[in-house]
Amino acid sequence: QVQLVESGGGLVQAGNSLRLSCAASGRTFSNYAMGWFRQAPGKEREFVAAISKTGGATYYADSVKGRFTASRDNAKNMGYLQMNSLKPEDTAVYYCAAHIVVLIEDAYRYWGQGTQVTVSS
Repeated sequence: QVQLVESGGGLVQAGNSLRLSCAASGRTFSNYAMGWFRQAPGKEREFVAAISKTGGATYYADSVKGRFTASRDNAKNMGYLQMNSLKPEDTAVYYCAAHIVVLIEDAYRYWGQGTQVTVSS
């Protein structure tokens, strides 16, 4: 089992930045790729970003490419999502997830509880 806990969400104005954190515990964190997803009210959960086990490869949804950056610190069992130039349409609950391989689809085995990000215009 891998337990994931997100933090760092909040209310920000458009154009500002937030950094989400994902604390992992349980099995060896470096054995798992990480993904970030979000779900806005009335919409399906969507892929945001993913990062490989070593952090050497990252993947992004077109809607966040160039604005969001996924990273990880395996020594600290932490994953991060740096979100810059935030837009009102980025408003959603953000989830981190872990899986034995990198996925850009909603099929990760382990999920956090989510953290709310609200971007005001």
